[in-house]
Amino acid sequence: MDTNSYVEFAQSNLGFSFNDIGLLITAFTHRSYLNEHKKSVLEHNERLEFLGDAVLELVVTEYLYGNYQEQEGILTNWRSALVRTESLSAAAEKAGFEPLLRLSRGEKRGTKRARAQILANTFEAVIGAIYLDHGYAKAKEFIEKTVIVTFNDILTSGAWVDPKSQLQELVQSREGVTPVYKVMVEEGPDHDKLFTLGVYASGRLLGKGKGPSKQAGQQQAAESALLNYKNSIEH
Repeated sequence: MDTNSYVEFAQSNLGFSFNDIGLLITAFTHRSYLNEHKKSVLEHNERLEFLGDAVLELVVTEYLYGNYQEQEGILTNWRSALVRTESLSAAAEKAGFEPLLRLSRGEKRGTKRARAQILANTFEAVIGAIYLDHGYAKAKEFIEKTVIVTFNDILTSGAWVDPKSQLQELVQSREGVTPVYKVMVEEGPDHDKLFTLGVYASGRLLGKGKGPSKQAGQQQAAESALLNYKNSIEH
């Protein structure tokens, strides 16, 4: 795809035009692409991602604070559910970002998990680019249409509830101890790690989980343990 066609396609997906086309292209440029095109590409999207992350968090925080009277802890959990990797990668996919990613040949063959992280990071970079090119109001409008619009589904599904906190309360009330998380397996290269963690109570394995970080593995292990608890109660 030539540059003009690429830009037209990207702008069509976003639903508006950019004044600075360079910002738009950089937002979709992964670090790996720069390594393979050092003579023609000067910048990747990580600085834009840094900016977009801050804008995203402000917009989501502003929305939650202005529309709900809940306590800080609940608002924080709601915000975390809206801006986590899974939410942003899903929003990026829905917005048609996948074919716009500028990746190295190696990254194009990467795992689904790695691609989800790249999509989420790119989504934040695009927010940064929109902010620089069109200002806060346009960036806010984009975030509202792509991220905040999913909030009702998050509330309905209960996806905002922190499984680690929920498990801790359950285990402490039933067994009088605090669950402990331990790394069981660590595999993969530094740029694509996979951790397997177990959560234990009184030396007993309650559940296992995997993720690209220890925190993600802990969350999945907690979800598994909660399901196991639920099944044991029902039976």
